[in-house]
Amino acid sequence: MKRTLLLLVFLLAFAPGVCAHEVRPAYLELRQTGPDTYTVLWKVPGLGDEMRLGIYVILPEGSTNVSEPRGSFVNGAFIERWTATRAGGLTGGTIHIDGLSATAIDVLVRVERLDGSTQLARLTPSSPAFVVEGTPRRTQVVRAYLSLGVEHILGGIDHLLFVLALLIITRGSWRLVKTVTAFTAAHSITLSLAALGFVQVPPAPVEAVIALSIVFVAAEIVHSGHGRPGLTERTPWVVAFTFGLLHGFGFAGALSQIALPQHDIPLALLCFNVGVEVGQLLFIACVFAVVAVARQITRRVALPHPVWAWRVVPYAIGSVSAFWLIQRVANL
Repeated sequence: MKRTLLLLVFLLAFAPGVCAHEVRPAYLELRQTGPDTYTVLWKVPGLGDEMRLGIYVILPEGSTNVSEPRGSFVNGAFIERWTATRAGGLTGGTIHIDGLSATAIDVLVRVERLDGSTQLARLTPSSPAFVVEGTPRRTQVVRAYLSLGVEHILGGIDHLLFVLALLIITRGSWRLVKTVTAFTAAHSITLSLAALGFVQVPPAPVEAVIALSIVFVAAEIVHSGHGRPGLTERTPWVVAFTFGLLHGFGFAGALSQIALPQHDIPLALLCFNVGVEVGQLLFIACVFAVVAVARQITRRVALPHPVWAWRVVPYAIGSVSAFWLIQRVANL
C-alpha cells in the first residue's frame, strides 16, 4: 500500500503539464450599453515577461469596433477593453475564440443584456464557439461554476496533497469524517468571505502558507511513525479546520481570475463551492479505491516490506511541498 501511495504522490506532483494552481480560465465579458452597442472585457492568462496567451475574440459577423482595444498586464493577466457594435445586437450571432483549440484552458463568457439578464457560456478547446441567446437560463450559471469548482480542486495539486496527508494520518472512519467535514467547512467560509469582498488577503503569502501546511502535516506523519503523535494525529479536525481557512483563500484566487455574475452571485458562489467539494470527494474515493486494489494485490503476491518503507510517502509529500514553499517564498 505504501508503494501505491508513493506512486500516487509522484503522479500528483509531477504529472506532465500540471502544477499547483494552473487552472486559470480566460474570461470574456460583453455588457450591453445600448440596443446595438457592447463594452467588451477580455482577460487572458499571462505567460510571464509581458507575454500573453495567443487567443483572440472573434465577434459575430457584422460587428465593428467603436473604439480601439486598450490592453495592459494586471496581476499576471492581460486585460483588454473596447466597445463594439452590431446592428440588432449580438443575439443569434456566434462568438468564436480564435486559437483556443491549440491550448489547454477554458474560457468563461458572460453576456449581460440591457435588462440585467445574463447568459453564461463555458468554451473549451474542443468547443471554442457559442451562440448568443435571447432568453437567459440560470442553468448556465450552475453548469459553468460547478464545473469550474471541480476542475480547480482537481487541478490544485497542493490542495490534493494536503487532503492525502490528512487521509494518511487520520485513524478511524468517524475521525476521518470529522476531519474532512472540518476542512470543507473552513475553506467554504473563507472562500465565501473572500469572493464576496469581505476579506482581502494577498494571494502570494497565502500560497506560501498553503505549501507550509502540507510540510507540517507530512512532518506530523513522520513523528507519528516514530511513536511521537502530534496535534494532527490527536485532533486532525482542528488542524484541518485551521489550515482549511487558508486553503479557502487559495480557492478564492481562482474566482479572482474571472468574475461572479452580478445578478447571480449567491448561485455562482454556491455552485463553485459545491464543485470544489465534489472534486474533493472524487479524489478521496479514488484514493480509497487505489488502496483497496493495492491491498488485494499484496494479499496475493508476497512483496518485500522493509521497516523504513512507511517513511517514503510522507517524505515524498514533504519534499514536494517544501520545494513549493521555497519557490513561493522566493516569489514574494
